[in-house]
Amino acid sequence: MLSVRRLVKIYPGPVAALSGIDLDVSRGMFGLLGPNGAGKSTFMKILAGLLEPTSGQVTLAGEDILARPENLWGRLGYLPQEFGFFPHLTGEQMLRYLLELKGVSAPGGLEALTGELLERVNLSFAARRPVKGYSGGMRQRLGIAQAIAGNPELIIVDEPTAGLDPEERHRFYRILAELAEERIVLLSTHIVEDVAVLCPRFAVIKGGRLLAVTTPGAAREAMAGRVVEVAVSGAELSEMSRSHTVLQSVLFEGKNRARLFLSDDGAPAGAEPVPATLEDAYLLLMRQAAAAEEQPALDIALPVARGQLS
Repeated sequence: MLSVRRLVKIYPGPVAALSGIDLDVSRGMFGLLGPNGAGKSTFMKILAGLLEPTSGQVTLAGEDILARPENLWGRLGYLPQEFGFFPHLTGEQMLRYLLELKGVSAPGGLEALTGELLERVNLSFAARRPVKGYSGGMRQRLGIAQAIAGNPELIIVDEPTAGLDPEERHRFYRILAELAEERIVLLSTHIVEDVAVLCPRFAVIKGGRLLAVTTPGAAREAMAGRVVEVAVSGAELSEMSRSHTVLQSVLFEGKNRARLFLSDDGAPAGAEPVPATLEDAYLLLMRQAAAAEEQPALDIALPVARGQLS
């Protein structure tokens, strides 16, 4: 169990990057979903022992990993948002170099371990190619290969699918899902699809605050029967935004359609009910959080729970 209590990080300015995060994460995949600048990377760096918090406590299996971060490093796999490689090295050489830096050992030696890891992430075919010729997805798979070396208890991946094409993204999904069967995998992302595909549980973060800790199913259920679409022009959309909660405007067959969340105002003429999605729930929460900055009493429509869900 990974347990986070009252975690705060304040940068000079002052700028509050994290404002009292409380979270419990058990074995499996857990998502941290939020826009860019929400505090996700700060949170991940603190967990990885790369950044000191202003205050708070983090424990893994009951051990305080903030007091002695060096005790965590051998149990941690970390893939940061930006992972640097030496472009002239081959994938095989780069991975072996990273394993040496991490101090990883193996009964059969590093050469055998390097081969095993490349096979596991489906990169054996490119082992002797220079990394500069790797696609974005191949580089991410090389990054996850070093992260899983040593069979860590906790794997942290920060925005791992950003910039990947659909095929590479789904290949990476399969790797992460397999890893989460035996350990905690903490996934930070601003891409709703990542959470919908991978995460049985997730938290939403914005402005350094946790807005919700829930499940994809519960988030969609909270929206059920309250999402509609209606054809609109640009001028009508502006007017509609004053009287209804517009989640987003989408193009369908070249025409504008507004996706609305129904409150007490009822549906506008011509609106058609549509199934609620996790993206609908996320967008609603973002809009309510923004409104709450001006109206602190506003209720959050999604089921919200701090820490571990029952």
